Amino acid sequence: MAGMLGRLGRFSYRRRWLVVALWLLALGGAVLLATRSEGPVSTRATMPGIESQQAFDLIAQRFPGAAADGASATIVFVAPPGRPLTSAENTETVEAVLSTISGGPQVSRVVPPATGQSISADGSTGFASVSYEVPSSEVTEASRTELADAVEQARAAGLTAEMSGSALKAGTTMSATELAGVAIAAVVLVMTFGSLVAAGLPLLTAIIGVAISFLGVWAVAGPLGMAITSGMLALMLGLAVGIDYAMFVVSRFREERHGRDDAEQAAGRAVGTAGSAVAFAGTTVVIALAGLSVVGIPSLAKMGLAAAGAVVVAVLVALTLVPALLGFAPDRVLSRAQRRGAALGDPRRPVARPWMRLVLRRPLLITLAGVALLAAVAVPALSLQLGTPGDASLPATETQRRAYDLRASAFGPGFNGPLTVVVDARGAADPQAAVATVAGSLRATSGVVSVSKAAFNQPGDTAVLTAVPSTGPTDERTEELVETLRSARPGVEAAGDVRYEITGTTALDIDMARKTQSALVPYVAIVIGLAVLLLLVVFRSVWVPVKAALGFLLSLFAALGVIVAVFQWGWAADVLGVEQTGPVMSLMPILLVGIVFGLAMDYEVFLVSRMREAHAHGRPAHEAIVTGFGQSSKVVVAAAVIMIAVFGGFAAADEPLIKMVGLGLACAVFFDAFVVRLTLVPAVLQLLGERAWWLPRWLDRMLPHVDVEGSSLEGPQPEPEPEQAHELSVR
Repeated sequence: MAGMLGRLGRFSYRRRWLVVALWLLALGGAVLLATRSEGPVSTRATMPGIESQQAFDLIAQRFPGAAADGASATIVFVAPPGRPLTSAENTETVEAVLSTISGGPQVSRVVPPATGQSISADGSTGFASVSYEVPSSEVTEASRTELADAVEQARAAGLTAEMSGSALKAGTTMSATELAGVAIAAVVLVMTFGSLVAAGLPLLTAIIGVAISFLGVWAVAGPLGMAITSGMLALMLGLAVGIDYAMFVVSRFREERHGRDDAEQAAGRAVGTAGSAVAFAGTTVVIALAGLSVVGIPSLAKMGLAAAGAVVVAVLVALTLVPALLGFAPDRVLSRAQRRGAALGDPRRPVARPWMRLVLRRPLLITLAGVALLAAVAVPALSLQLGTPGDASLPATETQRRAYDLRASAFGPGFNGPLTVVVDARGAADPQAAVATVAGSLRATSGVVSVSKAAFNQPGDTAVLTAVPSTGPTDERTEELVETLRSARPGVEAAGDVRYEITGTTALDIDMARKTQSALVPYVAIVIGLAVLLLLVVFRSVWVPVKAALGFLLSLFAALGVIVAVFQWGWAADVLGVEQTGPVMSLMPILLVGIVFGLAMDYEVFLVSRMREAHAHGRPAHEAIVTGFGQSSKVVVAAAVIMIAVFGGFAAADEPLIKMVGLGLACAVFFDAFVVRLTLVPAVLQLLGERAWWLPRWLDRMLPHVDVEGSSLEGPQPEPEPEQAHELSVR
């Protein structure tokens, strides 16, 4: 592995013009494909194998056109006090407003409040439904402007008017806060390397790589049915790992240049050693992300594959483009101190030395304290409640949120999340009577406020009912109501000789949350099992992979604890712009597992590979910890700070899932890098001693031998002074 990558690094260094031209050609091709693509689509998440999805498919089959993926909008009107919405003046205003919309080129149907029987009992509030012929991704800006102008027309006439629906969503955009993460990364790189060229190179290569991957996702989003969240996740993860992977190669190149005149050989050794760690770390990330495909959620699988593609591009950039660009400025990436002959990677640095001394002299105490800290932070995760936050989670400044609140106030909280009941009466002698039996059972159930009149299909053998709960769509009592209705189904179906299923947005969210929870443990087991096997090959040790997996679980549950505390309990919610607490996104835990595990293995490989490298070159176990920590800790800290800055910037996104993922990843990186990898890992290795590198002989013979330490590369290894490592080792 190291020899092959070393040759690749030297080739890229020598043929730098060719390598740069190929990457620029790839970037140009991605731009061309993206400009000709329709871009991401706006589709609702589907999940085969759950009742609500099966019921939705039945509606599409029995009611052709009813389940079309056309965009929709709802306009809520509230009359001034003392003047009901049904008064002649207000009725005229509403009709005038809706007439301006109905003539739109993309509008297929407009249902006024009176026609749709959607006026509150006191007559003060009503809403109109607007249906479009095209999906939300194809709704033009002109149509959205027309909708907004109609709402302003109603407001000018004295009515309170707000709107919601899929037709309003124009997509997710980058904010200044998200871009600030890149600026912070630039500052950290300058402080780490002491050279503007060395700091700018990882940023430049990461931006090129993430541009190719993001544009690539954009190009295939339409044909593959990907949402904008897939591209945003690829952008977020590709940018973070792209900077880190390039930084590790540049850092190792600077070490190899110390005392050497041959920059090409230094580039080869940097790619052969640090590049091997990058390749294996990237492989673990790809395994974790691609593993999302086995969960059974198409939208989640697409997000995982998009992010995995971005990681693959980041690895290839680090292994080829980075050494190529180093060839253009082999000396300018060095700091002034290094040009004067000062050593790099010395563990006597003021930050590394006191911390190593504390950790290695009190390993048991440090281990217990670190585990206790992460366990305490993880406590809120025990109260994790999954769901799909909707308009209620938006800021009060958004019209969708205000429309949600107006409807809840006038019609009840359950009106924003009605249940759709599909009754299949094909086997009934009297379909009308059979459907009436189901409707009567629904009305008699505690927690159901109202049941609509049955709407039959053309053959008259299938009907759709709407049941409005007394509680909101994210309320736990609504989930209990759905369970109650389904548990009472056998008796109702036997009495009416029918079968029925419950669907709708609320039921679909509930079913998705349950399936996600049931898939979480098997997914974690698969991902950890594959990564443990990979780490066995890399480190030739039984305990190092086990320790890495346990450390990941601690980081994961601590990050989930923060997510629950902020988004579910409301702690520090105002700081992040979370105005409405509620359940955590159903996809969040399993998506967090896939990403965090890969990133956790990144730091494990980067840190422990240097310790393994020192041990493979003859260092005792205690000194190998000191040597590896001294050589890699500064770069690992910088990499972690960069990732925290990038992910933390995405916590300011408008998209709820991206906001949660951004905060979760920032917290997970902090816990994993600073508490687990830089604290617990050296402490546990110190407790294990030489046993840390134990591997049964029979297993050693079975596993393939991969040269990650660079033993096949020529030239001596740069090492810190032996007396310093001896001083810091625990005698």
